[in-house]
Amino acid sequence: MKKIWKTLRSMRFGILLLALIGVCSVLGSLIPQGREIAFYAENYPTTHPVLLVLQLNELFKSWYFVLLTALLCLNLTLCSLVRIVSVVKGGRTLHESAARLPNEAALTPEELAKLEGFLASRRCRKTETGGARVYTRRLIGRCGSFITHLAILLTVLFGAAGLYLPQVTDLDCMPGESVTLPDGANFAVRAFRTQNAEGKLDYASDLTITLPDGRSRTGVISVNHPLSFGNYKVYQQTYGTAGSVTVTNVATGGSDDFLLPDPAFLSLDNYNGLWVLAVYPDFYYTPEGVLTPTGSATGDYPNPVYLLQRSEEGVSSQEVAFPGTVVEVGGLSFRFNDPARYPGLRIKVTPGAVTTLLFASFVLMIAGLFITFFLPPVVVKVDGEGYAVGGPKPEGTRLELRALFEREKET
Repeated sequence: MKKIWKTLRSMRFGILLLALIGVCSVLGSLIPQGREIAFYAENYPTTHPVLLVLQLNELFKSWYFVLLTALLCLNLTLCSLVRIVSVVKGGRTLHESAARLPNEAALTPEELAKLEGFLASRRCRKTETGGARVYTRRLIGRCGSFITHLAILLTVLFGAAGLYLPQVTDLDCMPGESVTLPDGANFAVRAFRTQNAEGKLDYASDLTITLPDGRSRTGVISVNHPLSFGNYKVYQQTYGTAGSVTVTNVATGGSDDFLLPDPAFLSLDNYNGLWVLAVYPDFYYTPEGVLTPTGSATGDYPNPVYLLQRSEEGVSSQEVAFPGTVVEVGGLSFRFNDPARYPGLRIKVTPGAVTTLLFASFVLMIAGLFITFFLPPVVVKVDGEGYAVGGPKPEGTRLELRALFEREKET
């Protein structure tokens, strides 16, 4: 058991865990997460069975990633406990232990006076104990390692909270329209594209995010390049194709445009009207000469065709229409346009307290590193014969005092 606990709290084990978590994080960034199985079968035709078995499609929720994170938290907790116990015990006996140190160098009375004057000029605190004088300064430096380990532990914990606690909402939004969450945050899609300027596939949405307090930000999101603002992060999750229909009231001349991602019934009296059932990317003629739509509702649409169902005076019949076709039913005129693409957004809302605590953990980590490397403690014992340097990191002070007396000899 002692060997197990020693391993669990060792720095080598902690570094190994950090390396494994780093590898998982890279894989989770390269492989899109949380998509449907068909997506991985299409984009990873030869490796998707292994990918799914290893849970690389939900890597940050996989059992081994959770286990690695838990072990890292345990390692950091044990390291922090060991260091705080050492700091507390060492603080109680610091002066007494320093007073018992054997002298590193013998000094003349003049040199001793110069040394004590030098330590006093550095604002070292003098304590009389055990027949010696112990000068101390920057004792907070003894806590630097503990603060750093504690900050890393808190960063991991709050980072995990930021990963698993956010509320996730998936929604579709047509270009030129917006959606509002129950908390009042608004997300407007200004434009959506499927290709970049070079003609390569690049699914991207131009968004405007407006927070409940009125602040707003505009930006472009694409696959693996989300937009963060406040406690919200928006991802380019999916895309779809919607039928586009211009409907005109024959009697009044009033018209409106509709984007229809799902089957819809358009009517004046809820009785006579037109069902727009689906839009397909292509069509073909059967050997009997019947026009038939083909293809799924995703992909390219080189020759789009609409599948319709006319309902008029209790009689229903199916027909097809192409962009530019005009159909009149029940006092309405329907003009079919080229289909429109729309994005599917994934919105993650992280609790504000988690974001604040995670930021505070980073600040604490920077403070711990600064204390560790730039505020080493000074502990010097001086008696009637010479001096000794103590403390957890005596090298810097020892070199400084040696340089002091070497300069004195040169002059």
